Amino acid sequence: MNLYAIVAIYFLFWVMAGFIVLPFGLRTPDETGETLMKGQADSAPSNFRPGIVALRATILATILFAIYYANYVFGWVTAESIIALGR
Repeated sequence: MNLYAIVAIYFLFWVMAGFIVLPFGLRTPDETGETLMKGQADSAPSNFRPGIVALRATILATILFAIYYANYVFGWVTAESIIALGR
């Protein structure tokens, strides 16, 4: 696997991890006791911190990519083994 493929696949894992960790830790104004501003949705987060979300996404993406790359190198799960499950 060349460097460009590694970077592209890691980026895909990072974006996926970003969407996975996005809702964790967010609280609505009803939960924090804040008043809603005019035009603000009831479900809008009041404590969104993109730095924490990016850090969590980076950690999760690194773990998932490490598992993916180890499977690529050692061949734990192959196309043949997946096809064999269908029989």
